[in-house]
Amino acid sequence: MKNFDPTVLSLFIGTERYYRISRTHLITDGAKYLADNAECYWLLDATTSHLMEIGTNDWFVLATLTFKDSRATLVYSDGDGNELARQQIPFTDFPTDEIKLYCCFDGEHWVTMLPSEY
Repeated sequence: MKNFDPTVLSLFIGTERYYRISRTHLITDGAKYLADNAECYWLLDATTSHLMEIGTNDWFVLATLTFKDSRATLVYSDGDGNELARQQIPFTDFPTDEIKLYCCFDGEHWVTMLPSEY
């Protein structure tokens, strides 16, 4: 792990720049900070692949990663408790017990961001 401090995540509000991670997926400054410093680009890859499967019927998807005992569960929901997809991750060294990412479809791209950037 680089020098990851989870308290820094709440300091990201809005974004100054978008970073392309695939043809139809962008991330914000905060999501990039998370991926770089928590060394979890795998989380963005997983999110991107599930968003492609979920499709664009809903413009908003909440991705919640919960971590315990070197294992994690990644749940995608509509934000109202309706689960859209779920993935078990058998091993990870993710540095916090939970992280939420907001994924919004802007009509052309999915944009993945920290909740404080919404």
